[in-house]
Amino acid sequence: MTNLPTNAPYTGLISQIGQLLQEGRKKAAYAVNTLLVQTNWQIGKYIVEFEQHGEEKSEYGSELLDRLSRDLTLAYGKGFSRSNLVYIRKLYLTFPIGETLSHQLTWSHYFEILKADDEMEIQFYVKQCEKENWSVRELRRQMNSMVFHRLALSKDKKGVLKLAEKGTEFNRPEDVIKDPYVFEFLGIPEHHHYHEDELEDRLIQNLGAFLLELGKGFAFVGRQYRITLANTHYYVDLVFYHRILKCFVLIDLKRGEIEHNDIGQMNLYLNYFRKEENTEGDNEPIGIVLGARKNQVLVEYATEHISNQLFVSKYQLYLPNKAQLASELEKLLEEDSHE
Repeated sequence: MTNLPTNAPYTGLISQIGQLLQEGRKKAAYAVNTLLVQTNWQIGKYIVEFEQHGEEKSEYGSELLDRLSRDLTLAYGKGFSRSNLVYIRKLYLTFPIGETLSHQLTWSHYFEILKADDEMEIQFYVKQCEKENWSVRELRRQMNSMVFHRLALSKDKKGVLKLAEKGTEFNRPEDVIKDPYVFEFLGIPEHHHYHEDELEDRLIQNLGAFLLELGKGFAFVGRQYRITLANTHYYVDLVFYHRILKCFVLIDLKRGEIEHNDIGQMNLYLNYFRKEENTEGDNEPIGIVLGARKNQVLVEYATEHISNQLFVSKYQLYLPNKAQLASELEKLLEEDSHE
């Protein structure tokens, strides 16, 4: 029986081969994905051109897709369900110039993104998938939570168009804020009576999903972060550091409606962090008071003349009403166009 080497050089050889295999498989998967997206785009082109024959409207409609689905499946096997053909066709109609397709996105990504009806929304999710490297599962969650609409409603028309064209950009503290935040991943029923510590526990237990909801750039620092002033201890519920904006982000959770003293307390935390926790290179800290409800008038009075970067947002434990958010965004764009 031959004794195989077990020394360090041999172990290094195994490691090198393994790394090479991983890189090769990754490149192979990338090439297959790119080819699949391009092939589906070309199939969509063939379908649209056959439908239209140079005319604006199709003469065949869904009847053609039904027949194609049946005949292509018989001839070539899986991958040609009617729903797949619908989105293959839409891929070409949405991206008529093939070079505009992203090579970072799989066909599964495009399949999900093309479920959106609005062109701006489609553009946004393509950009965000590229920027944040979302898996298909993460993309599906973000679309279900209407993240594009939630971000867009905090902007004017110019800001919405920029959001669609470039995705989220982190240049100012305002860019990291959402209103509302959606915590449906916690699994807390809408009318369940819970305490703030339970909410905090569940957010930490689901930290990956929570970071996805917060957005790109957040790094978790700690919970119940203690600060001491005049021999009195205070505790910030959650502390993060934003790698892009280079600043601490403090979050205080409120189970019910946000009160003016909650805002004052956050202002104290921000003053402390600015003077005691910031080091060279850190920018001004950001504070977010996050509650189930807020009174906008109270918030305006309580935050007036506060120089710190302090924001007040709501959270909800269930997915937002898609029709309502779409209607609000449409109304915002219409109002902005009349100004």
